[in-house]
Amino acid sequence: MARTQSRKSTMKIKSHIISKNKKAHFSYIISDVFTCGLQLKGSEIKSIRNGQVNLSESYCIMSNNELWVKNMDIARYKFCNEEDYAPLRLRKLLLNKTEIKKIKKQLDEKGMSLVPIKLIINEKGFAKLEIGLGKGKKNYDKRETIKKRDSDIEIHRKKREK
Repeated sequence: MARTQSRKSTMKIKSHIISKNKKAHFSYIISDVFTCGLQLKGSEIKSIRNGQVNLSESYCIMSNNELWVKNMDIARYKFCNEEDYAPLRLRKLLLNKTEIKKIKKQLDEKGMSLVPIKLIINEKGFAKLEIGLGKGKKNYDKRETIKKRDSDIEIHRKKREK
C-alpha cells in the first residue's frame, strides 16, 4: 500500500516580502535589525497578504516595556464587517524580553530610533516586521548616498552598453 503525501508537505513555501520602507535606509544608519511578530486582527492579516499595507510613515515607540508600531497603514479588507475599522491604529510588536531590554538600552542613547524596515510573510504564513535600530542621517550624509547611488547606476548602464 503506497502512502500519499499531502500537498502541504511537498510544497516549499518561502517567506516573501510584502512591503518595504525605502525611506528607512535613506534617512537612518541602521546598526541592528530585529524580526518581530505583530498582534493583528483577522481582517488585517488578510489585507497584508493582499499587499495592502504602507510602511513609509510608520515608526516604533516603547511604552511600559512594550514595543508598538504607529502609523502603519493597513487598508481595510473588502469583506470586513467592522464598522469602526482604524487603518492607522497602534499595533503591538511581539519580541522576547531579552530583545526588548537590549533595544531599550540602545534607545536610551541620544539619537537612536526604531524604524520598520520591511514586512514579510514567513513560511508558516505569519506576518513578521523587521525593525531597525539606527541613528538619523545628516543632510550631507543623504547627499553622499544619492551621489553613490547615481554613480552605481551610471556604472551599470555603461556595463550594459558594452
